[in-house]
Amino acid sequence: MAKAIRDVFGESLAKYGKENEKIVVLDADVSSSTKTSGFGKQFPDRFFNCGIAEYNMINMAAGLSTTDKIPFVNTFAVFLSTIGALPARALLSYTNLNVKLCGAYGGLSDAYDGPSHHAIEDIAIMRALPNFTVVVASDEYQTDWIVKTAIETEGPMYIRLSRASACAGYTADTKFTLGKANVVKDGKDATVIACGVMVQQAIKAAELLKAKGIDVKVVDMFTVKPIDAEMIIKSAAETGAVVSAEEHNIMGGLGSAVAEVMATAGCTAPLEMVGLKDTHAETGAYDALLAKYGLDGAAIAAAVERAIARK
Repeated sequence: MAKAIRDVFGESLAKYGKENEKIVVLDADVSSSTKTSGFGKQFPDRFFNCGIAEYNMINMAAGLSTTDKIPFVNTFAVFLSTIGALPARALLSYTNLNVKLCGAYGGLSDAYDGPSHHAIEDIAIMRALPNFTVVVASDEYQTDWIVKTAIETEGPMYIRLSRASACAGYTADTKFTLGKANVVKDGKDATVIACGVMVQQAIKAAELLKAKGIDVKVVDMFTVKPIDAEMIIKSAAETGAVVSAEEHNIMGGLGSAVAEVMATAGCTAPLEMVGLKDTHAETGAYDALLAKYGLDGAAIAAAVERAIARK
């Protein structure tokens, strides 16, 4: 059974916090949800509960970063990327400060709290900010690597995390490189470029299509910015059809980033985008929401068939 991404994030933060005293953690009074509470219990002098004051929390983190600290700022992704957008832009982006913004409950994973808590625009907002690196955790092993890499990488970073568990087929020995995608499954008929929990759904889609004799390549584009343009161009050329899959509005997110690369490079392969079609989702069970809004394996499989038909 795969571990929940938010649980691994909290465990990794505490683990690496023990090794590096520069790490400080700020939370907007939701540490039981973001799982930073474990860090707070172990290192109370380096943990700051800022209350429901996301704007001020990022301002505090900016100041702490100028004193050689490495701040990890935590709250739900929707609030971090909206209420926190102005200080993220004016302070972190503009002055290139070493602050890590950690958006919990990405996508629709805060399912029962409904559209007010769903994060469907955060990737679009954060990747538009100069100097920001944007990463999306796909499973437990990658989540641990992301925390470690964020500590080692200078500059502002947005880390999108899910409440849910996910399995991308990785192990503790899997190697990751910031800015380089991972090929989860090779294939020759079409490529699915996914991020986050959608990688698991893309794997399910590939299994569904295998029964129809369609061989699908699955790429985990866990670094949305800087994006691995080389992988996109190569995959488009080799398979002749591309599908992007994200738990996000199709406007401005991963699909848009893939389209930008393909258009600039002159790729002629058809592109289908799987994501929320410029709409908010309802309140309900997570799996039911993924299915209703076309974010599950079946929807990705259908998009692959559409892309192949357009070759």
